[in-house]
Amino acid sequence: MQIQGSPFWRFSLALYRTPGVPDACLDVQDSCGADVNVLLFALWLASEGRVLSDAELAGADAAVAPWREEVVRSLRGARRALRAAPAAFDAGGAAALRDQVKKVELESERLQQEALFALKPAAAWGAPADPLAAAARNLDACERLLGARFAAAARDALTEAFGALMAQRGAGH
Repeated sequence: MQIQGSPFWRFSLALYRTPGVPDACLDVQDSCGADVNVLLFALWLASEGRVLSDAELAGADAAVAPWREEVVRSLRGARRALRAAPAAFDAGGAAALRDQVKKVELESERLQQEALFALKPAAAWGAPADPLAAAARNLDACERLLGARFAAAARDALTEAFGALMAQRGAGH
């Protein structure tokens, strides 16, 4: 089965499938207020050896902020609210609705990633660097944007998964 979407979306799916990454993303989302799609965008650019300036990262974040606030977070809130149906509601029906909302939420995130992907000019977004060094610098920029430090375990999980994905790419996968 071929995965649809931009190279950024395919990178995100591959990274997110790595053990520890979903928990790390949830941690930085819930504890630091990170937009995981913006974080993944910074890592995807790092995979191309691109280092983002603080202004470039802030610009990308600002470009998708209305969508994130109005669509993605609203859908996430609805999905989370459906975890446990009130007593007067059919639990099976609420669970089925939650699954449908989850699919729509994922599609809203894919659309946000496609919007971020469209922001990247062919040879822009910082000078080429070693992908691992670029990832560290782009994670630093994400922390500065949020005004918060990621938990060491979350940052380590993201960094290790990124390194493994880069090694896998280097091996011709």
